[in-house]
Amino acid sequence: MRNAEGHLVSVIENLSFSVAHGQTTALVGESGCGKSMTALALMRLLPEDFVITSGRILLEGRDLLSLSAKEMRSLRGRAMSMIFQEPMTALNPLFTVGDQIAEVLRWHQGLGGSAARERAIALLRVVQIPAAEQRVDAYPHQLSGGMRQRVMIAMALAGRPKLLIADEPTTALDVTVQAQIFDLLAELQQETGAAVLLITHDLGAVAELADEILVLYAGRCIEAGVSADIVEAPRHPYTRGLLNCVPHFTLGRAPKPWVDLGEIPGMVPPLGARGADCAFLARCALAADICRSRPQPALDPIGPGHAVSCWREAGGTT
Repeated sequence: MRNAEGHLVSVIENLSFSVAHGQTTALVGESGCGKSMTALALMRLLPEDFVITSGRILLEGRDLLSLSAKEMRSLRGRAMSMIFQEPMTALNPLFTVGDQIAEVLRWHQGLGGSAARERAIALLRVVQIPAAEQRVDAYPHQLSGGMRQRVMIAMALAGRPKLLIADEPTTALDVTVQAQIFDLLAELQQETGAAVLLITHDLGAVAELADEILVLYAGRCIEAGVSADIVEAPRHPYTRGLLNCVPHFTLGRAPKPWVDLGEIPGMVPPLGARGADCAFLARCALAADICRSRPQPALDPIGPGHAVSCWREAGGTT
């Protein structure tokens, strides 16, 4: 992005990953780590003053950065769709949810009138909204948070996309509804075969849903690998910190009246304050001399399908 002086400030650096058909890749990290900006870059919906200076975005071999704005509009909602983070602001309060789903159907499927309405009702049923025939005429403010999120999923599925980007799809929802939304996404993926890019700050929530996990910190990928490896054997101190923030319960033991949660001290460094050294250095309790004297290392393979960006894991020290 460009700062107030017009100078380029890096937001995302050297990020490379792929999402296969029928697979789920999760981007995990705190707020400010670059997850949503990555999604907006893929959709080419970056805010003003944000620019992509290098790299490629390939969708089935086609570089999206080479397409015109008109060509991108034809792809959004059809070849690739995004479930935005906050449905109350993403949905238009002046139109019924049925009209907003029907707009996608008119644009990408060529449906209109009663055909679009019937398909919108069918999509509401697909995302398990009860009384879909009545809810199709509801306005966003007349629906609960969980229902609005389901409407967003219905809109994203209306164009039958090959890539579905879910940006914090369970934000502000209670844990029961969160579980329902994640289960719904998994069911819909099995039915459609779509590739899913799931963005979340909760590493524990994606342990069973994602096939692969990329842990982002300060705009850089600091650990990546198969979901089971990341969750069961995290190698970067930041990844371990994220997992320590998730409540753990042991079956067969009486629950405590409280839950001990870990904490990662400090904050993600702001834009413009990120140097070449490890961005996690100031917050890392395991930092060694090598971490302070060298720039942050590239992702280093440490096993099949598992890589980490950390001098301690790269063999520099123990």
